[in-house]
Amino acid sequence: MSKTIQRINEDIHRELSALLRNVKDPRVKQGMISITAVNTTNDLSKSKVYLSVYGLKSQKEFNKGLKSAAGHLRYELGKALKLRHTPKLIFHLDDSIEHGAKINSLLSDLDTNSGENSTTVNGETNE
Repeated sequence: MSKTIQRINEDIHRELSALLRNVKDPRVKQGMISITAVNTTNDLSKSKVYLSVYGLKSQKEFNKGLKSAAGHLRYELGKALKLRHTPKLIFHLDDSIEHGAKINSLLSDLDTNSGENSTTVNGETNE
């Protein structure tokens, strides 16, 4: 990947993060949205935007809201970045934040339970 495409990916990531906070569609405002990655084709025709949403209630409704807002987001992105061609935005859900929170919760439960399973024999703690 060229440095130009990497820079464009970073710019899209930064601007789109700000734009997504201002989307008024309640289908999109379901939880904490984080852009995990942006991959733009070399000809700038398409950008795959990977989103992770913590607290997502309805994936189907979220996707409909994003599809509805994609044109407006692309327009605003074009104004902010001043590219000759603003790429078409293709959104993909990435469950990494939700998955990470679940693993963290499981690990916390293990830490809590391991403290309860220790036994004391002759004044010494055995785990």
